[in-house]
Amino acid sequence: MKRLPLSFLVGGAITALFVAAAILSRFWTPVDPTAINIPARLKPPGPGGLLGADHFGRDEASMIMAGAWTSLSIAFSGVFIGGVFGTALGTAAAALRGRFEAVVMRVNDVIFAFPPVLSALLLAAVLGGGPTTTITAIALFMVPVFARVTRGAALQIAARDYILAARMAGKSGLHITLEHVLPNIAAQIIVQFAIQTGLAILTEAGLSFLGLGVSPPTPSWGRMLAEAQTYLAAAPHMALAPGLAISLAVLGLNLLGDGLGAMTDPRRRSSR
Repeated sequence: MKRLPLSFLVGGAITALFVAAAILSRFWTPVDPTAINIPARLKPPGPGGLLGADHFGRDEASMIMAGAWTSLSIAFSGVFIGGVFGTALGTAAAALRGRFEAVVMRVNDVIFAFPPVLSALLLAAVLGGGPTTTITAIALFMVPVFARVTRGAALQIAARDYILAARMAGKSGLHITLEHVLPNIAAQIIVQFAIQTGLAILTEAGLSFLGLGVSPPTPSWGRMLAEAQTYLAAAPHMALAPGLAISLAVLGLNLLGDGLGAMTDPRRRSSR
């Protein structure tokens, strides 16, 4: 039995922990994450509160759990939408080639020039801040990322003998793409999805930090960091908890993506 990569095991465990916390927060948290308790204001971590309380007396542990749902749901939605459109464009560009490929890749270059934070600022000026703006900004940035990865992988597959045989057999480009190309590049798309979801969590946190993410009182790791700035000296735990949550979530997804890559890439498997 082949041994699973350590990065896959560690990354999968960290990611599973955050996903479980996010799902659990929809049904239960130690305390209502939006409940204000002024007597507990800036309370440090202790038996009464595992991670302490913030400047409104809200329980930090409960807010971290609820914030996990906010970050993961927005990041997943943005990457999924961008991944679907990017994969479709990348495979179409590889299949059709010619002028269509050139136009698609040039448009992707233009979109890729705008980082998600800048895209969100532009969208916020038109649509206003909120989760929809954040998801749209992340999705727009992910389209060229997945299009490039998919196109490159599809072009490698297109040179294989079985693809040439399928063409000789009279199969259409769409048939070949759906039956032969996509199944063979699915692993690379999944790896990219895991890695880009980590980047999307950072983006969501950054946008919430700037006030462009979800609106209060919905908990968000990025806004928790923003609110902690004023109280760093008196209550450093306010910044430590969301900062560690963001770092661990991104680390877990990156390790998971690296482990998946090691499992699906024959060259990396043989070098282990």
